[in-house]
Amino acid sequence: MSTIADNLSTLAARISVAAEAAGRAPSDIRLLAVSKTKPAAAVREAFAAGVRDVGENYLQEALNKQGELTDLPLTWHFIGPIQSNKTRAIAEHFDWVHSVDRLKIAQRLSEQRPEGLEPLNICLQLNVSGEASKSGCTPEELPALANAIAALPRLRLRGLMAIPEPTDDRAAQEAAFSRVRELQDSLGLSLDTLSMGMSHDLEAAIAQGATWVRIGTALFGARDYGQP
Repeated sequence: MSTIADNLSTLAARISVAAEAAGRAPSDIRLLAVSKTKPAAAVREAFAAGVRDVGENYLQEALNKQGELTDLPLTWHFIGPIQSNKTRAIAEHFDWVHSVDRLKIAQRLSEQRPEGLEPLNICLQLNVSGEASKSGCTPEELPALANAIAALPRLRLRGLMAIPEPTDDRAAQEAAFSRVRELQDSLGLSLDTLSMGMSHDLEAAIAQGATWVRIGTALFGARDYGQP
C-alpha cells in the first residue's frame, strides 16, 4: 500500500510535468491537501511528508482536527458550503476561504474576523458549468459580487474557485478552466489566485492557470463517508 509520502511525491511529479508542459514554473502551483473524512493522524503524516496547507469541507470535523494538531504550523483553508451560522467560527479559525458565493456570507466573515488576525484570504466560488446541484455564483453575478467583496475590511479577495462538471474529456476540462481564468481576468481587479483542479483533472487546470490544486483522493486515498 502506498503511503501519503509516496502519493505526495507522485503528485509533485504530476504537477511539475503539467507546469512545464504549460510553460509555467512548478513552484507557481501549490497543493492543497483536502482531508475530509480523514483523521488528524493522516494530516500529521502529510505534514511530515511536506504538506503545509490543509483544506476542509465540514466545519466541525475541521475544528476537531485543528484541536488535535495545534502543534503543527498548518495553514487552514475552508472549501465547503458556508451556512450563516458557521461564519464566526470560520472567520476565527481559518486562513483562507475558497467557497464564498454570496455577499451576505462575505459581510459576516468581514465583521467576524478578529482584529488580531491577518485579513482572511477569500476566493469566490464560481458555478462555471451552471449545475443546479453546485454552489457558486453565476458568471453574470460575478462582477458586482467581486467588487463588493473587494471593498470589505478584514478580507483580502484573492481570486476564484471552481469545480466544473466532471468529465474525462481533456478538451472539455480545459474549456471550463479557461472560462474561469477569462472571467477572473475580465474583473480588472488585482487577483493572484485560481483555485481549480482536483485529483482527476489537475493537469487541465494547470494548463489554464491554476495556482491551487485541491487534492484529496490522490493524496489520502479513497474517502470513507461512513466515518463521522
